[in-house]
Amino acid sequence: MTNPLLLPVVVVQGIWLRATMKLAPPPTGPAFGVEGEGTRPPIRLAVVGESTAAGYGVDTHAEGFAGSVARELAARSDRPVEWQTIGQFGATARRIRHRLIPQITAKPDFVIVLAGGNDVLARRRGDEWRSELTAILEALSEGAEQTVISEIPRFANSPAFPSIFARFVDERANEFNEISRAMCADRPATTWITCPPPTADYFASDGLHPNQYGYSQWAEAVAGQLPIADRS
Repeated sequence: MTNPLLLPVVVVQGIWLRATMKLAPPPTGPAFGVEGEGTRPPIRLAVVGESTAAGYGVDTHAEGFAGSVARELAARSDRPVEWQTIGQFGATARRIRHRLIPQITAKPDFVIVLAGGNDVLARRRGDEWRSELTAILEALSEGAEQTVISEIPRFANSPAFPSIFARFVDERANEFNEISRAMCADRPATTWITCPPPTADYFASDGLHPNQYGYSQWAEAVAGQLPIADRS
């Protein structure tokens, strides 16, 4: 646990980070598409969440998380994958629930939720995160065959974050992750997935968001944990 005497340093480093960070631009191109071919019915995939769902760090949405997961699923299932992604930079769980989830079209086979990072940075408490995640899961329970909650990636591995600040927010992210894991274990049609620790070649120019390689590595890990074998 972070030494309480270091909390003023955490505050100063957080202010410095917000003032100096130069974000990678958002991607261009359509936020939907189809990957793969085949005669079997397509898998319908929706990704919803914060800036990683919005694809910051790459040039097009097809190179981002959703497009990368779709390609992995198509390769693993020998079926086409229809994907869409709905994301917003800075979106907290509350905004995702109220503003982004209602934009999901049709009834996806999988909805992958990328959330929690901004709630950590906003210093939300664990009970607040539990309440918001509960509302997200309930909102998606009727609209998706399978809801997938992704682990919050490790902040400490981000080259953009000062070390003390990164360690502090990592502790909060770990708390949120444990809450999420336990909640998913108790709910049917809900899957908790882990993501690999980011490496140095994982990041875009801003040192915060994944680059194309980072998204592809994340997508490979995620697709390998999705229950697709029994889907016709």
